Amino acid sequence: MWTAINELFLSSIRISVPTSSPPAVGHIVEQQQLTSYLDNVLSMGPRNVVLFLQDKMSLEDFTVYGGAFGNKQDSVFPNLEGALGSSSSRLVLPAVSWPASNAVIGQLQEQLETSPLYMDPETLSQLRLNGSSPALLVFGLPYGTGADLVSARETLSGNDEVIGQVLSTMKAQSVPYTAIYTGLRPARVSPSADPPQRRSLLQARGGSREKERERQRRIKEGGDVDAPVEFKEGEQTCILLWAKSLSVSILRRGRWEDHDLTPATFGKDVGPELSGSSCDRTRARLVLNYEDVLGYSSFKLIFAMSQRHYKVSARRWFTLDAVELEYGSTKAVFNGSRNIYAPAEYSYRCESVTSFRWPLLVPRSSKDPANQWRVVFEDFQIQGFNASGGKFSYASDCAGFFSPGIWMGLMTSLLMVLVLTYGLHMIMQLHTMDRFDDPKGPAISVPQTE
Repeated sequence: MWTAINELFLSSIRISVPTSSPPAVGHIVEQQQLTSYLDNVLSMGPRNVVLFLQDKMSLEDFTVYGGAFGNKQDSVFPNLEGALGSSSSRLVLPAVSWPASNAVIGQLQEQLETSPLYMDPETLSQLRLNGSSPALLVFGLPYGTGADLVSARETLSGNDEVIGQVLSTMKAQSVPYTAIYTGLRPARVSPSADPPQRRSLLQARGGSREKERERQRRIKEGGDVDAPVEFKEGEQTCILLWAKSLSVSILRRGRWEDHDLTPATFGKDVGPELSGSSCDRTRARLVLNYEDVLGYSSFKLIFAMSQRHYKVSARRWFTLDAVELEYGSTKAVFNGSRNIYAPAEYSYRCESVTSFRWPLLVPRSSKDPANQWRVVFEDFQIQGFNASGGKFSYASDCAGFFSPGIWMGLMTSLLMVLVLTYGLHMIMQLHTMDRFDDPKGPAISVPQTE
């Protein structure tokens, strides 16, 4: 999905801006280009990053409510405009693709090699930063509904006050920093508010991107979504696959190059070829054939599954044995049998299936080409057996029964039980003396023996 989410880079010290001129009107910055910007900024600028992450954002917010991009009348962004004017180095990206903007925090975490700290302006003053060690400070900002212009204006004005408070605190600590202001997803804007150049550009690019935007909109609104990929053996449905997002990445010259397979996989008028797929009572193999993926004219994404009876549970289970990538004459294999499984009559569902960051898919060996690849499936669901009617069966979710909160409660309860048991044991070991010394009577004599 593509949208006009703008992105601002501000640096407290002068660095080389990644591009000599801002992007042209209507140009949409994709994920690979945004990654190169981040690489340049973080390699040459401060590695203390302040990320203002707004729930929704659109370029029209600044043209309607403020003067950050030229309109100086009745602005609700005085702090943001002041930061833009006083910054030693700045970069404004008027239009960034939604997948790229949504992945900013993950890219920053990888490049800085540190975990994000979710903070508010009050706690920032208690934190002492060090210019020699990187830090990723994330400040979440709300967004108005858009139906009430007054509430939207007040929300954006409040966000600007937060930005001003945070930047003032950073300036007081005299630590160099890089500030980034972006949004997680697009704001709803009336089509009439779109600039003419952008409207004509979208029309000229064809309908595939428009369809992808419509698909993502339906997913976000909880309405009808595209049907899953369905493989049939004759007239019988055999395999079903659906995901909110499918993407692969390859490591080339020390940099990860990404490719989103979602638009080419799901949709009423699109879908990969399934030649090579097969299924029977014990094994299933779903082959998604693509063209022109990361420079490879022929690319295959393969899901290999099997099912068998387990005596311990007295039922049949299916496992996703492997996810394979075939490109050219090379094959990369990720093993998933240890983590991805479900009863044979169920489907398997997981919010995130990846090969990195708490991976459910791992390379088959240390020398396998899969070590140069990453796969990311979001809101992933698959069923390789006992599928019928083009609909998934009851889903076996990957979420564990014991959440961190439950484990914390159990450990606290166990510690209290141990303390109570130790106290009772000490009380039971107390004994009284058999005789007591009476000061009014004769003293107790203890005969001595030689």
